[in-house]
Amino acid sequence: MNSFRIQTEVFRFLKWALIVFLLIVTIFPFYYMIVMSFVPIQDLLRNPLALVPDIGQLTLDTYVRVIAPEGDGGFGFGRFMLNSAIVATAATLLTMLLSVPASYAMTRLKFAGRKQVSAMFLAVYMFPAIIIAVPVFVGFQVIGLGTTLVGLTIAYIALTVPVSVHMLRSYMLGLPESIDEAAMIDGATRWQIMRKITVPLSLPTIMSTALYSFMIAWNEFLFALLFLSAKPDLWTVSLGLTRLADGQEVSRTILMAGSVLLTLPIVIMYGFAERWLTEGLTVGADKG
Repeated sequence: MNSFRIQTEVFRFLKWALIVFLLIVTIFPFYYMIVMSFVPIQDLLRNPLALVPDIGQLTLDTYVRVIAPEGDGGFGFGRFMLNSAIVATAATLLTMLLSVPASYAMTRLKFAGRKQVSAMFLAVYMFPAIIIAVPVFVGFQVIGLGTTLVGLTIAYIALTVPVSVHMLRSYMLGLPESIDEAAMIDGATRWQIMRKITVPLSLPTIMSTALYSFMIAWNEFLFALLFLSAKPDLWTVSLGLTRLADGQEVSRTILMAGSVLLTLPIVIMYGFAERWLTEGLTVGADKG
């Protein structure tokens, strides 16, 4: 009995020790990045390992400089973030408009090759983006969309639709078809069933999928580099951050402020959608 109690206490201690360790490993880099972004460069050079800065020395000047237009001596991150917001929002909305009907059709409609189409979506989702990036860019150049935000948005839709269809399909397969049959007996059409029944029931998964698609479009770098490298005024925030990282005269505080601006929108969106995201991922795992 004593041996069992000792083992229980040891495993309980190890469990909490592991949790604390994972929290430190996860949170500390982000915490240090935020601290560095608010500390004046002089204080950082004087004491780079200070984990608890003097509150009276904290400043917003770094963020003001990062966001300010280049003509005013800044780095233009305000424009970069606006470009990223436009592209990511448009790509996410269009992805959901395409993925929800496609997922419903693949789980409810009987047609030849349905299993092959599902497998093809999964294969495209697993395909490395770097292999298709150059052909896609060349094709868009031919039709005149190679250096535009519209072309980049369409390219992002091609990246996010397969994963979105795969996630939504996994959940919709668990919805009883008897619900659709009962609605059809009452005279509802397929469109009405999808809009009034399937979408409300799938809303947590739709929200989590939309957030995931937004994260892909917001953070993506390769396609943005190919499409927009020749037009700095159209750069997204990931390209702007790369310019800060490559700059020889850019201080670490400027780089950290840019990193915070890249990360913060996703963190805020996750905070607001955390309940939907957790519920959607959990239910999808149970149903799929």
